Amino acid sequence: MAIAIGVIAIAVRFLAINQPFVDEWSWRQSDVAAIARNFYQTGFHVAYPQIDWAGDQPGYVGTEFPILPVIAAVCYKMFGIHEWVGRVQSVILFAASLPFFFLLVRRTLGATAATWATFFYSFAPLSIMTSRCFMPDIPSLGLSIAGLYLFLRWTEEERIALLIAAALATSLAILIKLPTVLIGVPIACLALRRHGVAAIRLLPLWMFAAIALLPSLAWYWHAHRIAEQFYPHHFFGAGGIQFESLGWYWKIAKRTTLYGLTPILLALAVAGFWTTRSDAKARVFHWWLGAILFFIVVAGYGNRHPWYQLPLVPVAAALAGGACACLAMRLSNRRWVLGMASAIVIVLFGALSYISARQFYRESAADLRTLGLELKRTTEPGSLIIAADYGDPTVFYYAERKGWHFLEINGIYNGHPNTSADAISDLEELRSRGATHIVFYSGTQWWLDYYAEFATHLEKTATLREATSQFRIYALGSPTR
Repeated sequence: MAIAIGVIAIAVRFLAINQPFVDEWSWRQSDVAAIARNFYQTGFHVAYPQIDWAGDQPGYVGTEFPILPVIAAVCYKMFGIHEWVGRVQSVILFAASLPFFFLLVRRTLGATAATWATFFYSFAPLSIMTSRCFMPDIPSLGLSIAGLYLFLRWTEEERIALLIAAALATSLAILIKLPTVLIGVPIACLALRRHGVAAIRLLPLWMFAAIALLPSLAWYWHAHRIAEQFYPHHFFGAGGIQFESLGWYWKIAKRTTLYGLTPILLALAVAGFWTTRSDAKARVFHWWLGAILFFIVVAGYGNRHPWYQLPLVPVAAALAGGACACLAMRLSNRRWVLGMASAIVIVLFGALSYISARQFYRESAADLRTLGLELKRTTEPGSLIIAADYGDPTVFYYAERKGWHFLEINGIYNGHPNTSADAISDLEELRSRGATHIVFYSGTQWWLDYYAEFATHLEKTATLREATSQFRIYALGSPTR
């Protein structure tokens, strides 16, 4: 059954695998894709990931270890630049995580729980979306699940090969996505369960920690230095560590319930937490859950992005699997009732997941892509674009042009203008730095009506090249005095 679930889950993720980066998470994927294309076009300078929104500067930024963009760039040389090249990496790593997740839950909660957990993990809306996006989240999560399972095996068998494999998988997971370091909490739970406080003195565990953490310490120190040295001085995720209001966390909880997990998965996970509260083996998921919730609170601002809640999916799936296994045991003598209850859960969860996942696929950045393709067709390769794009680099990616978000501070999108004077000032600053065009898409064309003085300034100092319902393109002249 678990194999059939996995096959169907992988097939689902290949639907629209070559969809352009125009869905709800377009900006994050466009950044990763831009880094991959820059490796492909300018050389494999792996230590210097390069984005497109630094205007006249190289655009080196601090990021996670860019192994996914590097692999994509290598594939571009064989297959050309296609969206599926980046997306399929997440599908492959998701597929690789399935047997590790199944075995992890089977060893802790039993075979029935593992089958149900695999079903929930495979079809939770957040899991479906992230595992077909060109982003590091599912690859990192999949590797962390593999590391956790291998470490569990080591605590039972104490074979050094298992410990080294667990450490390598964990190390790569953290390199690919720094918040994955939270996997250390359930790993610590397993170590304490097996060895108690004496674990702190075990040389193999110190070896595990060194392999798992030292490469990441070295890389993220380097990435931080890159952000300090090069414009736009950006370190991905650096601003996300801050507390927010209760209303902010309520929005995260509501979004995660409705669109990330679905209400039925959350309800089953809560039931599973209760039914497994006294099970020592299940504590690995309890500890993992605690670490994730702590991170959501501490990194409140960063968790505005739905993919930061992705680690909740395997934890909720495992606990929900435990609840289903408990129900199956209680109804073992009433097979028709068990069958009906199982069918209701499958149909209801499947329907809710389908409805929620569709929201993620919505092509909210389609007009940005259309604008980008038009810029690619009508502008010279060296053109520098000022884009009123709400900070979404999709327009730069599809234009294959460099430029700046508008408004900006040190290259970082700084919101829409407070006044026309703000817009004029930023425009002239960027024009003096070599900007050749300023563009608006359907989401920002209202600026030209709302900021009347700015629109008048544009009429006097720029030439309207093209205007449609989807975008406007202006060519800029020399800086105004």
